[in-house]
Amino acid sequence: MNSSELNPFTNAKSKNRPLILDGAMGSLLQQKGFKSSGSSWMTKVNSESPETIISIHRDYINSGANIITTNTFRTNPTALGDIDISKIEVEKAVSLAKSVVGDETVLIAGSNAPAEDCYQKERTISYKILKENHINHIDFLRDNDVDFILNETQSHLDEIEIICKHCSINSIPFVVSLYLNDNLKLLSGEDFEVVIKFIRKHNPLAIGINCIPPAPLSKIVKILDESINFGFYINCIKGSQKKSKIECSISPTDYGKIVKENIKFSWSFIGACCGSSPEHINEIKKVLDG
Repeated sequence: MNSSELNPFTNAKSKNRPLILDGAMGSLLQQKGFKSSGSSWMTKVNSESPETIISIHRDYINSGANIITTNTFRTNPTALGDIDISKIEVEKAVSLAKSVVGDETVLIAGSNAPAEDCYQKERTISYKILKENHINHIDFLRDNDVDFILNETQSHLDEIEIICKHCSINSIPFVVSLYLNDNLKLLSGEDFEVVIKFIRKHNPLAIGINCIPPAPLSKIVKILDESINFGFYINCIKGSQKKSKIECSISPTDYGKIVKENIKFSWSFIGACCGSSPEHINEIKKVLDG
C-alpha cells in the first residue's frame, strides 16, 4: 500500500461499510490438529504444511474477508531466537498469503505481535532487545511488500511507542490493535483514552481492539471518538488458548449478533480473533450485507 493512496479504512468508513478482517490462524490450526511449538507458536506450519495455510487464507477470502493476515504472529526475532531465521520465516509466510490474493482486491496485513507472550504483564527482556525485535520484524514484513503492518494484541506502552515511532518516521502504513483488561487499561497500566491519544499523533491507518471478550466492547463503544478509524475482533475461545484442545465458546451465529449489536458505531474494520473460523467471518458479511 503506497502511503500516498487513500487510506482504505477511511474509505470504508466513508461508505459506512467496514472492511472485513479475517479470523484466527493459530487456534484454527490447533483445531485442525497441529501442535504449537513453544514461543514460535504455529510458525513451523508455514514450512511443514504450506497448503493448509493457503487453504485457510482462501477460505477467509471466500467467506468475505477484505483483509487476510500473514501467519507471522510468532516469526519475530525474540520468539525464534535468531534474526536470520526470522527474516526467512517472514518471507515464507508472506509468500503464502500472496499466492492466494493474486489480482484480487484483498489487502495483506503483516501480523506483528508483542515480543513476548501476549498476556504477559512483566517484561523479561531488555528495552534494547525489545526495540530491535520490533524494528527488525516490521522491516522484514515491509520488505516483503505487505499492504500494512497489523501490530496486534499490543498491551504495553513501551512496545506501542517503539512501533508507532518506527512506522511513522519510515512512512510504513500501520494499524495498532490493543489488548485491554476489563477496566480498559493496558497490562502496563495506562488508560485506554491516554493510549489512543498517543497513537493518533503518529497517524496510523486505524486503531483496533482485539482478543478481548464481548463484554468490554460495549464499554469501549461508549467512549470512542467517531473521527477515529476504529475496528475490533473479539476472542471466541472457551478457557485458555494454551490448552491442547481449543473450544470455541461463541458460535458464528452468536458472533453475528455481537456485530449487529455494536454496528451503530461507524467502524472501519471488523474481524474475529482466537477460536474463530471462516464461518464467523461469513456471519460478519451477512450482517453488513443487511
